[in-house]
Amino acid sequence: MKTRALVMAGTMALVMFATTRVAEAQNQMTVNVPFDFVAGNTQLHAGEYTVKVSAPTHSMILVSREDSTASAFINTNAAVSSTPQAQSKLIFNRYGNRYFLSQVWSAGNSQGRQLVKSAREKEIALTAKMETEGQVILVAELPRTNR
Repeated sequence: MKTRALVMAGTMALVMFATTRVAEAQNQMTVNVPFDFVAGNTQLHAGEYTVKVSAPTHSMILVSREDSTASAFINTNAAVSSTPQAQSKLIFNRYGNRYFLSQVWSAGNSQGRQLVKSAREKEIALTAKMETEGQVILVAELPRTNR
C-alpha cells in the first residue's frame, strides 16, 4: 500500500514538472533584433534575445541577450487580439532610427503583453515627424524542447 502511494506521488510530481516545463516553453521565445532598441527604460543593442513572460501573473517580461551581456525586466499590461496569433512576435514602435519594444505576442494566443510607453518614448513620439513613425514586427522562435 505504501509503495503504491509512493509510486502515485512520484508519477504526479513528474506530470506536474512536465506541465510546468511546457508552460515555461510557451512563455519563452527567441528573436534576433537587427537594431538597437529600448525596452522599458533600458537601452539594448542589436543581437539575439530571449523574451520570457513571468509567471504566475504574466505582468512582467524579461528581455535578455543570449550572451548574457544585457537584460531588462519590464512591467506590462494585457493586450488582446480578436484572433489567436499565427506566429510569436515582438512589435517595435519606430521613430526615425529609434526603436522601442511595444508588444510581445505568442503563437496560438489571442492575449499578448503591451509595454507602457516610457517618458523618453513619449517625448520622442511628440517630436517625431509623422512620416518617420511606424512599427516593425520581428517573428520570434519558440525554444526547442529536448525529447
